[in-house]
Amino acid sequence: MARVVVFVALFGVLTAGPVVAQGVSVTADVVYGHKYGMALTFDVFTPANAHGAAVLNMVSGGWRSSWRPHDVSQRRYQPLLDAGFTVFAIRHGSSPKFVLPEIVPDVRRAVRYVKRNARRLGVDPNRLGVWGGSAGGHLSLMLGLASDEGDPSSEDAVLRVGNRVAAVVAYYPPVDLRPLARGSDPANGNTRFPALNFDPSEASSVSPIIHVSSDDPPTLLIHGDADGLVPVSNSHEMYAALQEHGVKSKVIIIPDADHGFVGADAELAMGSLVDWFVEHLGVRTSNCPVTTGTLARPLGSARIDFCGSISEIPRPSVTAGLCRGVAAGGQE
Repeated sequence: MARVVVFVALFGVLTAGPVVAQGVSVTADVVYGHKYGMALTFDVFTPANAHGAAVLNMVSGGWRSSWRPHDVSQRRYQPLLDAGFTVFAIRHGSSPKFVLPEIVPDVRRAVRYVKRNARRLGVDPNRLGVWGGSAGGHLSLMLGLASDEGDPSSEDAVLRVGNRVAAVVAYYPPVDLRPLARGSDPANGNTRFPALNFDPSEASSVSPIIHVSSDDPPTLLIHGDADGLVPVSNSHEMYAALQEHGVKSKVIIIPDADHGFVGADAELAMGSLVDWFVEHLGVRTSNCPVTTGTLARPLGSARIDFCGSISEIPRPSVTAGLCRGVAAGGQE
């Protein structure tokens, strides 16, 4: 009986195939590693018009990484899928069980795994972007700014592969963890974000702003100036460091937006995100579908071309008190 049970379990793993939903093939729970006996997994969303470029989304809030129903994730990713990007939903070893220096290696491994298995996954290993918000934005910056070429002496074939990515987008990321590391003493611990309860001596190793260098990939930062959790100064300082090192970078500051974009702010951020990846992951815009929407608050009537840029169409009757602008800076 034990043999039958094991066989059935293995058979289920080996035969689980992709599910197709609204023209998107979803391959769930791909195991990219193991940690203390637990599987590290990601889901793959492959559109019918996939062109080989891919975006790895860091599923992380407060460095907690939770499973989401595939239809919920797909709705969030739809603008990227419409533009032909394959999207990976990357889950890592989650807080509160793991602290930050234990989490960063997980997402690095995910990139290595995708690169090593790129042909099987249907993506180009040289056209990978990473994206996340808040803790996920922090992890995306760590992938972009603190990558390596792999360890050729490792017995683990995945660890022999580099984890460099081609482009980064980070929403409202914390960029300097040195003031936030609380140590392992429960009396001094951070109960809201237990991933920060690690030795302060390790904080520099997981602080993106420490790792900026001139060969870093193009990086887009998007932040609200009313963010009450991660101050907008984080993106200002990160952008200044990137510019100082000559890294192609841009910052978009959304007036009055808080932590966690919603409504028109979320539309604006996603449009800018897709635009950035189209530009920097080698996507031909001529084959890219266009989605048009209305941003009622920031720009009046606006056309969002998810494969191009966001262009303002002035609305004559907009009241000054209701019209919100978008402050942007960048090296082109």
